[in-house]
Amino acid sequence: MKVAGFGYRKGARVDSLAEALALAVEAHGDIDCLVAGSRKRGAVEALGLRRNLQVKLVDEGVFKEISTMTQSEASLREKGTGSFAEAVALAGAGRDARLLGPRMVSKDRMATCAVAEVAEVPWL
Repeated sequence: MKVAGFGYRKGARVDSLAEALALAVEAHGDIDCLVAGSRKRGAVEALGLRRNLQVKLVDEGVFKEISTMTQSEASLREKGTGSFAEAVALAGAGRDARLLGPRMVSKDRMATCAVAEVAEVPWL
């Protein structure tokens, strides 16, 4: 199963997340569900409604323990992880998940999307 996790800047529109998701789908194939950080979820929930995909919220407190492919200095400074989207995807997919590649970035640079894969998502 493939899980898409998102990171986005304040003021990002759902269209920015949709664009980042489209890039991820193009690279990795169809997505089974979306994941958002518990404190940053509104746009992801709106995208889930638009795409008819279930949305899972994950506790952002675990992100510092998650190793990511991307190592953004800004993300490390502000969120304590190299990539918020990659950490969200891995946390949402659960144990034994792996990233399918680095995060995808929307053209306006307001949103990122990363895809993690796992044999079975425990909450679906």
